[in-house]
Amino acid sequence: MGFTIGGIREIRSGTRRRGRAGGATEVAEYTGLWGWAVAPGAQAAAGVCSCGDPACGAPGAHPLDFAPEVPPGATLGTAADAWAEVPGASILLPVGRTFDVLDVAEAAGRRALVRMERMGLPLGPVTVTPTGRTQFFVAPGAAAGLPGLLYRMGWDDADLDLRALGPGAYVTAPPSDLGGLGPVRWLRPPVPDTAAAPPQARLLLGTLAYICHRW
Repeated sequence: MGFTIGGIREIRSGTRRRGRAGGATEVAEYTGLWGWAVAPGAQAAAGVCSCGDPACGAPGAHPLDFAPEVPPGATLGTAADAWAEVPGASILLPVGRTFDVLDVAEAAGRRALVRMERMGLPLGPVTVTPTGRTQFFVAPGAAAGLPGLLYRMGWDDADLDLRALGPGAYVTAPPSDLGGLGPVRWLRPPVPDTAAAPPQARLLLGTLAYICHRW
């Protein structure tokens, strides 16, 4: 996805050679290795967003209006140059392009992930946020199709703490801080087989809905 083996070595050692742009190595991995776009994001401290808007509705969890995205396939040099323009920016991933996200409470998500792994279900990347949410990366279209999927599975009337994020949404990527509350972390990091082609939501939704209903 844009990098040769030599390019991968360049990413892994890039921090030592390009200390001028903290975060550039991670950005280059997301764009070059996994084929995801990256948006420079705001940060927050004590609930105050770096965007300067005192009424900001998503402190430290939205893209910077003035900063362009780093496109899929960008090299380490491109990422370093882009991040040098936005020092301290958080790393945001736009949802609805390569992946959608199924978002559940952390405890339910961790329990569901263990069960899915035991069942041998196909899994994509999974993150856990400092706000107590687990985010499962699934194929695009999950957000639009979620009501219909829940209906067909018989979960449409259940009170589930489960939502889908789709086009127009952004998720904070590890190791960036989310809203001044702490870093986002991988529970299941991306791998070549599923980063660009995560599983269909229907394959995971039954287990997630069952666990969310019981939790």
